[in-house]
Amino acid sequence: MSGLLRAAAWDVTHGFTTRAGGVSAGPYLGLNLGLSSGDDGATVERNRDLLLGDLGYSRAQVVAFHQVHGDRVLSGDPGWFVDEADAAVTDRADVLLVVSTADCVPLLFHDPLKGVIGAAHCGWRGTAAGLAGKVVTAMAERYQSRPSDVRVALGPCMRGSCYQVGPEVIDAFVAAGVPDACWRPDPVTAGRYYLDLPAANLWSLERAGVRPANVSDLGLCTHCDAEAFYSHRRDRGVTGRHWAYVSLRRAEG
Repeated sequence: MSGLLRAAAWDVTHGFTTRAGGVSAGPYLGLNLGLSSGDDGATVERNRDLLLGDLGYSRAQVVAFHQVHGDRVLSGDPGWFVDEADAAVTDRADVLLVVSTADCVPLLFHDPLKGVIGAAHCGWRGTAAGLAGKVVTAMAERYQSRPSDVRVALGPCMRGSCYQVGPEVIDAFVAAGVPDACWRPDPVTAGRYYLDLPAANLWSLERAGVRPANVSDLGLCTHCDAEAFYSHRRDRGVTGRHWAYVSLRRAEG
């Protein structure tokens, strides 16, 4: 399937979808994988099956969950949107972890030494709660990963030059101890700020022991590129969703 983005150095199956491919139409044009924004349900399910077929997985092998902007990290047994969580980790070689985003930060994790993977959906609430670092801690506690061995891929999301927030959001980051280098005041609108979610997640990862050299950031902004990406904020909620996915299966090609 065209339009799948990957971290070049990884040798396991993983990627971030774009809106290329798929059968959705109108404002959802392309490979919309989300049911929550008004697209035809049967069309979305068809898109999901197209992607899974391309990757060589069945629904029975997928770890997918209802995302709630929290910090719960599941252990990755297959489940098709049953549990509520925002991340999962596993050492099972027969499953595919997926998270859904349309502006929030998708993170994929891989420990090549212990054979452990993870996936996380980090909106501003999850980021302020340190979800990225909690995934690394879960990999260490449940599967004996060393944080310094964990590799992380950060996918397309809404970037700091586009992501405007109010003071209540900044207050949550201040309370969490996130450094103020991760935001800046809007020079035009008093009381508004631009928040750099990728930078805040990188800080959380480094605090958890991940080496900066082990982080691959695709550097792509969903809000800026309407041709390639859905964006909840740009499109005022009437838009699709991407998936980020990872498996321990060896990557092809």
